[in-house]
Amino acid sequence: MLQVARLAPKQLGESRDLVAAFLHGRLNPDGGFQDRAGKSDLYYTVFGLEALTAIHEPLPSTAVSAFLRQFHDGDDLDFVHLCCLARCWANVSRDSSDIPISQILLRLESHRIPDGGFGSAYRSFLALGAYQDLRTPMPEPDRLLRSLQGLRARDGGYANTPGEPHGITTVTAAAAILFKALGSTIDPHLSVWLLDRCHSSGGFLATPSAPVPDLLSTATGLHALAAMHAPLNGVYETCLDFVDSLWTNRGGFYGSWLDDTLDCEYTYYGLLTLGHLTVAAPV
Repeated sequence: MLQVARLAPKQLGESRDLVAAFLHGRLNPDGGFQDRAGKSDLYYTVFGLEALTAIHEPLPSTAVSAFLRQFHDGDDLDFVHLCCLARCWANVSRDSSDIPISQILLRLESHRIPDGGFGSAYRSFLALGAYQDLRTPMPEPDRLLRSLQGLRARDGGYANTPGEPHGITTVTAAAAILFKALGSTIDPHLSVWLLDRCHSSGGFLATPSAPVPDLLSTATGLHALAAMHAPLNGVYETCLDFVDSLWTNRGGFYGSWLDDTLDCEYTYYGLLTLGHLTVAAPV
């Protein structure tokens, strides 16, 4: 994802400096990036670091490292924040001796359930990313792949629980990325399913019944489609208009037309969307 997001400055032009100022403004004195309430949070720190990297801005590695050390080996963290701890360390540490790798890996595996997955496609996606961040192959990847197959929805997409009638765009995108990362064949129907989630005004809907498209579904949908080498020319213009409609001159992106709060997470997804649209731009 980050490799593609790093292309976003080509679309941002002079607005790149506004994004940098916004992101630096979300960094708290303790070295963590702010959540929507202004508190330092590992989850939002991931997106602050990734967004800064995407616009080729130096990272506040010393400050963030101090913030990360207070979490030790992640023994008090839930699963999502444990994966975020691994990701943050991968962003700021030049010396892996700073990272409690073996302890984090043990805690990751403790969250694995009997079917081989981690409870949902989203959690499996985070787990694989954490293993990659810690430069360790995931044990028994075939079991995880089998667990994903049980999450296929009746409409052909993927959901977080078995037997659902409709898939979810973000979950289907995560499943496609997992299949590719683990060397499994991706059903070509998934690209059609994802393209069908694109709203006529631009952007991707999270579900068929969602009232408006959102930036998370758009970024992840485009990322999965790119991984499947699906042509994006048919959605290029409308998606570019959509992401532009969520941009503000404060330097951040809103999550949807119904959102009124800026944060690091959706700003990163705005950059990822712009990166993919840069690649898909007509010659």
